[in-house]
Amino acid sequence: MSAKSTPHRLSLAFLLVTLVGLLSACAASAADSPRPGDGPIQVVTTIGQITDIAQIVGGDRVAVTGLMGAGVDPHLYVASEGDVELLQNAEIIFYNGLFLEAQMAEILEQLGRRKTVTAVAEAIPEELLLPWAAYEDAYDPHVWFDVTLWMKAVEAVRDTYAAYDPEHAAEYEARAAAYLQELAALHQEILDKVAQLPPERRVLITAHDAFHYFGRAYGFEVRGLQGISTASEASTADVRALANFIVERQIPAIFVESSVPVRNIEALQAAVAAQGFQVQIGGELFSDALGDPGTPEGTYIGMVRHNVDTIVNALLGQS
Repeated sequence: MSAKSTPHRLSLAFLLVTLVGLLSACAASAADSPRPGDGPIQVVTTIGQITDIAQIVGGDRVAVTGLMGAGVDPHLYVASEGDVELLQNAEIIFYNGLFLEAQMAEILEQLGRRKTVTAVAEAIPEELLLPWAAYEDAYDPHVWFDVTLWMKAVEAVRDTYAAYDPEHAAEYEARAAAYLQELAALHQEILDKVAQLPPERRVLITAHDAFHYFGRAYGFEVRGLQGISTASEASTADVRALANFIVERQIPAIFVESSVPVRNIEALQAAVAAQGFQVQIGGELFSDALGDPGTPEGTYIGMVRHNVDTIVNALLGQS
């Protein structure tokens, strides 16, 4: 660790300790108080994919605030002072879990002892999760790339609302049922789109290892330049090995991600070119964050459609 980076790292550690203390005290007092009035339930979420579910299933019974907007990397996100107030005032908190929100894990676990906090990905049975090779007994957190797994996250949100607000449980169940039908149709839509690609062309190379659930569900071989967490760094050897793989397999396109800096993929493209082969950057995928609010990619379904269209068209040479 360099002298220049030490104060920054210490300040982050101090902030985390301070936030845990503040939130623990605030949550303890809030837990003893009845829910005020009949206004909307105050809900705070982490990533946009969960924000989308929370709004759809909650309807007008909830007011949802998402902490992480477009282009935000949840692996590196650290709670700010403004987040402290949002979290302390929340009645329900939804987050992904499986160590996706790594810098916030301790805060969220502390809050979970005193108020309603649900890690939606941790509601998925372990036998359906993929291992995280870098850590013993840990799982890949990017479950939303398999639509059938993300349906279980919808069920976790539905059940949390119904338990917290049983008087309106039927409303949550009805909205969730309608959304689950949309997701089942989306899953089939992906299968139909991917069927356009010959099996030998189903190789997906991205900035980091976020797409293994997608690969398992829809028949792709997946390689990421960085590991499952963007906190890891790609080495020169990593770039060289992946460049060799691209040249050997004659892969036509690789992909950048909206929440990961483009420089590593550009370095990979240059390493491939140095071997006399041209690989295109096939487009930008949304991995750990949704697109901008008000755009199709600002919703989970729109994000998935964008990704699948981008991947298939680029690998078919139609981008």
